[in-house]
Formats: sequence, structure tokens, C-alpha cells
Amino acid sequence: MTGRQIIDAHHHVWDLAVRPQPWITGEALAPLDRSFSVADLEAAARGAGVVGTIAVQTVCVPEETPELLALAADSDLVAGVVGWTDLTAPDIADTIAALRELPGGERLVGIRHQVQDEPDPNWLLRRDVRHGLLAVAAAGLAYDLVVKPHQLPAAALAAAGITGLTFVLDHLGKPPIATGALDPWAADLRRLAALPNTVCKLSGMVTEATPGSWRTEGLKPYADTALEAFGPYRILFGSDWPVCTLQAGYPEVVRIADRLTDRLASEEKEAVFSRNATRVYGLRPLGPAAGEA
Repeated sequence: MTGRQIIDAHHHVWDLAVRPQPWITGEALAPLDRSFSVADLEAAARGAGVVGTIAVQTVCVPEETPELLALAADSDLVAGVVGWTDLTAPDIADTIAALRELPGGERLVGIRHQVQDEPDPNWLLRRDVRHGLLAVAAAGLAYDLVVKPHQLPAAALAAAGITGLTFVLDHLGKPPIATGALDPWAADLRRLAALPNTVCKLSGMVTEATPGSWRTEGLKPYADTALEAFGPYRILFGSDWPVCTLQAGYPEVVRIADRLTDRLASEEKEAVFSRNATRVYGLRPLGPAAGEA
């Protein structure tokens, strides 16, 4: 990756003094039970050649997105924000418009909801949710999908029904890497990838593997499946920092992604690591790579 400019299309920040992160529970997640700031991210990312990032929401509360936008407004690193708003609210279009008027509002590039926590596997197909997704599309934003494998069929139906909206699949749909199984995840992933308005993030893989025992070889079948299904021009690199630190540091996550894409041509690799994110999220031109004046 020497000399290559990277856009990290997926990371988080949170301040526990501002609000708790209810999803951080249990011994396995205990290392994440502290605040992670943009300054912490910058220290980790700049040395890896990262010139821009996408900050992604972590909790489904309306206060978080304005805070992320304000952080982006004060940052030379955070180029975009995937925030949260209630997709089922009748006034969602007005809410999105109001977010864009806030400091950093021009960096709002997408919306996300923790669909993975919804008990209804067809939540994305609800009429009120569809209304919200149409509003996201009308605003020219992308929609990030954080789903589990059993929710991929509904995601494909939702994407097929709203062709004017780009659906961004986070973390490859969380495949069962720890078990080594491919199907039915792989078959459902291919059905989603067959839709031209879908893209996929090469992210979150190390934390789906068995703790302490993952290897790049174990991730490769899943990365290869996604690359073959979506093609190199619809795959985006994301670190999933700081969640990734449960298994691997930031430089290691970049090296893993580099190895998982080593069969790609140089132009294809550049697309995965920067150009695809710029296109999908409509990012403005970014500054020089790390270490440059």
C-alpha cells in the first residue's frame, strides 16, 4: 500500500462522557468501553496513508448525528458522515433537510439504522420504512445496511424496489466467518450484488472471526465471494475502527485488506481503497496523503 491514498469508508467515534454505548456489553467488548476520538483515529490512520474517512453512527438517537457533523466540520480527516434518523417518521424529509443546515451538514453522505437489532427479518420491507428510504433517495444520500445474514433477502427486495437509492452493505453482511460456512450467506449476497444500486464494504471481517485465532486465509473465501459478486468497482475499504481493535490494530487491518485484494490490478485496487468511496458518497476532493506537507 506504499504511496497509495486511502479513504476509510467505515469507522466510529464516541465519547462516553456525552452518552453511553448500550451495545458495549460483556467481557469480549470490554476493551471498547472507553471514549474514542477523532484525534485517536488520526493517530492510527494517518500513518497508514489514510487521507479521508467516513464516520458512521453507532446509536439510534437523534442527538448523535449533529455531533458527528460538527466533528467533521472541524476535521481535515473526516470527509463524510453516515448518520441516523428515524426512517419511520412522517417528517423524515424535513429532518434530513434540517441536518444539512447544521455545522458540517454538507458532510452528511448517508443514513443508517441498526437493522441487525430488529426482530422482524423483513423490517426493511415495511411501508413506513420504505417511505423513509424514498426520502433518503430523494435527498441524494446513500443508505448503509447493517444486517445479519438472515436479513439479506429482505435487503435485496428493498434495494430492488428503490432503484434510485444506493444501498451500501456494511461488513459483507456479517458472514459466519467463525464457523467457516459460506452458504446461505454467499447465495444471498450474490442476489443482493446482482442489483446495480448496491455496493459492499470490505470491513468488519476480523471481528466476525473466532477471537484470537483468525488468519487472513480464513477471511479470504468471504472476501473473494464479495469481490466476485460485486466486482472491484463496487467494493469499498473500511477499517471498522475502533471495533476492529478487538482483534487487530489499524495498520494490520489495512495490510489484511491489501492482501485480500492482492489479485486485483492496480487501478482496481485504487478503486477499492479510495475512488469507489468518493463516488458512492459524493465526497469532495481530499487533501494530501499522510506525511505530505
